Amino acid sequence: MNFLHALSHAIDKVTALLGRSVSWLILVAVLVSAGNAASRKAFDISSNAWLELQWYLFGAVFMLAAAYTLQRNEHVRIDILTQQLKKRTRDWIDLFGHVFFLSPFVFLMAYLSWPVFLRSYQSGEMSANAGGLILWPARALVFAGFVVLCAQALSEIIKRVLVLADAIDEETPEHHLPPIIEDMEEADAMSRLPGHEDGSSR
Repeated sequence: MNFLHALSHAIDKVTALLGRSVSWLILVAVLVSAGNAASRKAFDISSNAWLELQWYLFGAVFMLAAAYTLQRNEHVRIDILTQQLKKRTRDWIDLFGHVFFLSPFVFLMAYLSWPVFLRSYQSGEMSANAGGLILWPARALVFAGFVVLCAQALSEIIKRVLVLADAIDEETPEHHLPPIIEDMEEADAMSRLPGHEDGSSR
């Protein structure tokens, strides 16, 4: 039990770090989009490479942050009925869904996306658009995203099993604010603790 809990905790830490890191790519995508639009309007200069770079950045955020969304319990779900059920019943439903629906799907997608990436990398596949980018990094993002999602699915299964076995307390709290806001509030709360005044210990 201790090993499984430690494994789940390690996966969660990596997923959270990856999710928070790639979220900054949204800002990069906005800047690229704004720069491309400005150069097209002001200087009549445009490039398919810049357009495809925006797609790459969006794809990176979408694929690599999917596992973080699952970890934070922010994925889309139909709560019309489940919210009326007991917590333990909801845990059983989550465990069933993770084992029989989520896990087979993400493992299959990871398995199928690997040869697609490999062929693209070995052939040096390029975009069909003039001046476009190489395509294998985009294929790699698909594979990497599903691998991370596989790991997070395993973590969620472990947590559901341990919670149902009363081995651990609930580790998937509800979140009502974006991660960066929650981090700022947590840091502010920590700074108010005794011994942390003015950012230094006493």
